[in-house]
Amino acid sequence: MSTHARIRSRISAVCLSAAPLLLSVLLVVGCGMTSGAPSNTAGTGSAFVVGTDAPLASVVSFTTTVQSIDAIDADNNSVPLLSGSPSVDWARYNGLQTMLDMNNVPADTYTQIQVTFATTPAPTIGYLATGSGAPSIQTMPATFTTNVVTQTLTNPLVVPASGGPVGIHMDFRLDKSIQVTSGQITGDVTPTLEISAVGPSDPGAYIDEFIAGVVNPSVTAQSFTVQGPHGRTFTVNVNGQTEWDNGEGLSNLTSTSIVQISGTIDRADATIDADEVAILSQDGFYAAGQVTYVQPSSGPASDFQLYVRGTLPASGDGVTLGQIAQVDLSGSEKFFIYWMHNQFTQFLFNPSGLLPGQHVSVGGTLAGAANGDALSVKRVVLRNWGFNGTVVANSVNTGNGTFQMNINGFAGLLVPGQPVTVYTASGTKYRNGFSGLGDVSSSTNIRVVGLLIKAPTSGDSVILARYVDDMN
Repeated sequence: MSTHARIRSRISAVCLSAAPLLLSVLLVVGCGMTSGAPSNTAGTGSAFVVGTDAPLASVVSFTTTVQSIDAIDADNNSVPLLSGSPSVDWARYNGLQTMLDMNNVPADTYTQIQVTFATTPAPTIGYLATGSGAPSIQTMPATFTTNVVTQTLTNPLVVPASGGPVGIHMDFRLDKSIQVTSGQITGDVTPTLEISAVGPSDPGAYIDEFIAGVVNPSVTAQSFTVQGPHGRTFTVNVNGQTEWDNGEGLSNLTSTSIVQISGTIDRADATIDADEVAILSQDGFYAAGQVTYVQPSSGPASDFQLYVRGTLPASGDGVTLGQIAQVDLSGSEKFFIYWMHNQFTQFLFNPSGLLPGQHVSVGGTLAGAANGDALSVKRVVLRNWGFNGTVVANSVNTGNGTFQMNINGFAGLLVPGQPVTVYTASGTKYRNGFSGLGDVSSSTNIRVVGLLIKAPTSGDSVILARYVDDMN
């Protein structure tokens, strides 16, 4: 069965009778870190740009070029916060924050932020098309009704000449931006942004996920240098409290390592203080996205297919952004879970624990697979993802810390056995108006950012929640 036939078969079994496209979710900036640690000079300070995103229910990608992001003071003086003009897929991240850029800017109080999107090349929308036939992923060109957005900050961005860095958090609301007529996407986009000033200790400045290639590990200095997708470098600091996945550490890093980092921006020198590091690949290539098909459906998998949302380097034979890639498994791959370091990791995620709808990364080489069109991998990492959906009425159990939800959108067409049970714990954070599990019962539309796993005993699809967001 071909790649596209398999995903169509898997989706059609779930949703041939699905309602028309639903457009009801949030989106924010998503891109790799692109700047080296700036050195302060007299009259300048460090300013960073951080964001997160959540794709629209039926939109699987929205790609455009960010021409500029400028800070404007009360005298209408403008300074750039962005280096270069990166092309950004705004659906690449979902509920997880990442760094877009960091630069030195003149010390000042900035009251407005202006974002300009390039009109050439034209932005594109990738969406899930449903109709009389099997659902499929389609791409259409988009047109900005306006490509310049200027927003006055509720609290000004104050850049000091000395002291810790400050920055902005950007939220691109796709649910209010992509125009729809009679349930169909028109291609017109009126960008609606929510932008706020943040400091390095604010929740909006935390870096949940940054993926980059290692340039120079330094064991004695307890730090290493990484290069992001746009060629800029950044220093990452580690210490005794930094958690390393898969039992590895600083000494395992090489010039061909690709890592995922979570942490905070250091107040003193604008480097990253890492809370968590995972080596996603030791072979100079990684790809990430959602599992769309697993073969066989039970027992240890021999291969699976992946909707590719991100790669490093940018492309390779058989692996294309926005397309389906086949991943062959030999049985010798390392399986582990980001942010989980206990004895249950291998029990929860292994070749028998692969599940359609999971967000995973694979690390390996583009050559050497038995199938010339497949990706041969050595590491498979289960990662957090944002699942949007609706709360099942009367399902919240504060005693057990659980509730049930029906997942919608692209992931909802993939995840088997809905509704799924969501498990919360003491470390689960509640956002966007939620203060605890008790608030979930009064909401209908939510996003749960967490790990989708196959329960080892029952085989049911369940989510271990890291964040729970009110999406009403």
